Amino acid sequence: MRVETTWERGGYVLRSSRAEDVDAYWEALDALDPGGMRLTGSVPHAREEVVSFFLRCVDDSNRCDLLIISPDGRVLGESVINEIDWVARSANFRICLFDVACRNHGLGSWATCAARDLAFGRLGLHRLSLDVFSINPRARRVYEKAGFVEEGVARDAVWLGSEEGYCDDVFMAILEDEWRALACA
Repeated sequence: MRVETTWERGGYVLRSSRAEDVDAYWEALDALDPGGMRLTGSVPHAREEVVSFFLRCVDDSNRCDLLIISPDGRVLGESVINEIDWVARSANFRICLFDVACRNHGLGSWATCAARDLAFGRLGLHRLSLDVFSINPRARRVYEKAGFVEEGVARDAVWLGSEEGYCDDVFMAILEDEWRALACA
């Protein structure tokens, strides 16, 4: 089920990705800073790999890829509901702000809450889960504010390199009834 959706906030747009976004997406992802890569576990990929993956995602009925667009039309990041299991009504969530200048302005919180609401409202999911590295407390606060609850920790599960060693991978989720309680608060 392909879902088309759009939200606006202060000139910024969060909307479903489209095939014609592929070049702008590549340009934004290719500019992801080393700090952003470290915090999200992203690794560089060749343009052909990214383009092929992006175009497959646009038509994949088991995911909803949303792009965060600046007022001037640039792709700033993505907010993704993926690995949708329609039988269990569950999915995974991830987000990445590619442009370092757009961080710390509430865009991540806004895009997280919008994707969460899409997951439970329009998609009718029961569970939305994610994992966040222990070295990324800012993202963890965003997820907690959005209603995600820690479910467990995979200790020393992520290798950051010989200079930093390992960090924990923290598992979090929000359930449908918890989302409904947020909407009523």
